[in-house]
Amino acid sequence: MGRKRKGRAISGWLVVDKPAGVTSTAVVNKVRWALQAQKAGHAGTLDPAATGVLAVALGEATKTVPYITDALKCYRFMVRLGQATTTDDAEGEIIAESAARPTDAEIAAALPPFRGEIMQIPPQFSAVKVEGERAYDIARAGDVMELAARPLWVESLEIIARPDADHVELEMVCGKGGYVRSIARDLGAALGCHGHVAWLRRTWSGPFDAEDGLSMEQIEALAQTPDLDTHLRPLEDGLADLPELPATPEGAAKLRNGNPGMVLAADVDYGDEAWASDQGRAVAVGIYKSGELHPSRVFNQA
Repeated sequence: MGRKRKGRAISGWLVVDKPAGVTSTAVVNKVRWALQAQKAGHAGTLDPAATGVLAVALGEATKTVPYITDALKCYRFMVRLGQATTTDDAEGEIIAESAARPTDAEIAAALPPFRGEIMQIPPQFSAVKVEGERAYDIARAGDVMELAARPLWVESLEIIARPDADHVELEMVCGKGGYVRSIARDLGAALGCHGHVAWLRRTWSGPFDAEDGLSMEQIEALAQTPDLDTHLRPLEDGLADLPELPATPEGAAKLRNGNPGMVLAADVDYGDEAWASDQGRAVAVGIYKSGELHPSRVFNQA
């Protein structure tokens, strides 16, 4: 018999407005402690220096994390022009400088190649694996790697403000796996002046907004009290980008046992991914085939 997990069997999402200076893992650990939850995880790492929305999944909601990770996300960030750093942000050492400063028009003209389907090389200090090692561990040892370019969908990239000649504030909406630091680095290179991220904030991620997030101080103050539970969002929020298919009573019972179950389809095609509900609560995610959902994930909500 497996060892029983300690803590409460609660499921749902807690949206956190992450402050600068803490890791995403530290935020998850704090939330798990504050809610005394058995299981917790997050949907998309933020660098320690970054701020903004970090959606923490609890219990059965952890099964929906891939759908938030794959969803579009929005970032506001400031690019420091004229300097390149080892980490492509303000945390690193300056390795190159330039006196050149592009005009607003030149910056705007340089943005189109960074939109749409692009190929992006991750920063040297990143979590990508190189022959089984994390790139940041290799970089800390002083080695320079040739990292492979990766595809990234950039929905939009726009100038928000130009506070002075040294800085430009941008907003980017992108898909999974994007490195804002790479955008700043490559934009600086395209402009011939170097560049790095001065600050970065994720304003929304899928259905979750930073303005709805709790601060770490609020989580600390409400820790292990019923008041913190009132801020939990339902597991189903993690499935917002998938169609919902109400299950028949018999279908819901079969789905809960991991078997195909009958659902009431609307605008769903054969082979589409969807989620089945029973009185509004998620039962399973799977593939729709001829009136049935074939489950790939089953939810056991208390």
